Amino acid sequence: MTFAPKLLTWYATHRRPLPWRATRDPYALLVSEIMLQQTQASRVIPYYQQFLACFPTATALATAKPREVLEAWSGLGYNRRALRLQAAARVVTSDGWPADLTELPGVGPYTAAAVGSFAWDRDQAAVDTNARRVIERFDATSYAPAALSRRAAELLPPGRAADFNQAMMELGATVCRPRAPRCDDCPVRDGCATRAAGGPAPAPRRRGAERFEDSDRWARGRIVAALIDGAPLPASLTAERRERALAGLERDGLVVRSRDGSVALPEH
Repeated sequence: MTFAPKLLTWYATHRRPLPWRATRDPYALLVSEIMLQQTQASRVIPYYQQFLACFPTATALATAKPREVLEAWSGLGYNRRALRLQAAARVVTSDGWPADLTELPGVGPYTAAAVGSFAWDRDQAAVDTNARRVIERFDATSYAPAALSRRAAELLPPGRAADFNQAMMELGATVCRPRAPRCDDCPVRDGCATRAAGGPAPAPRRRGAERFEDSDRWARGRIVAALIDGAPLPASLTAERRERALAGLERDGLVVRSRDGSVALPEH
């Protein structure tokens, strides 16, 4: 058996029952893919379910007030993604799903390939960070983006893109992990060049990394949460940090500032 058959056989018995794997609805799949960017699946599940309960269709999301969208998203992080997702829903509601999904706001090549394969069985390899890690370790090669796409397309079995893409993500998330990979449990271990060379090098330890609570992203999230709750802006933020966060939020369309200095969530 070659790479893809071994991977798919393994996936058939090891796939996690994630809610977005039970649908072919391109809208629900787009919601999941936007939420999953840089966020673990276990954290996304309750937000995904809550979001779809509030906005079950692209039209429901497109016609909602931005405040309502941010309320359903708040706590997940990366709030600007919520408004980009709403912008995409407005395009879909107005014009339908484009043949090239990258024409939608906030949709890049990976998300387009993932939604295309999961919803419509398009033969496209969706290469996220998990798939990249699996391929580069299997080949013991570091690929530039274009070469990585070509290699992924070579491994893709025709007509099985949906399962293949899910399997690659599953393998990278649960077995071929960044740290402490479980090489003995890998279904493609016998052909893995990195394993043959002695296994992956230990991931370097991060030293002096900024605490999340000290980041601008944390400050921006606290401000949005306060506005949703109708509470004062966080008093723990210094004036400089608050202004920097507000400027970024305003630039991303997440808040509106009036001439009198008051701050509010967008209404349209």
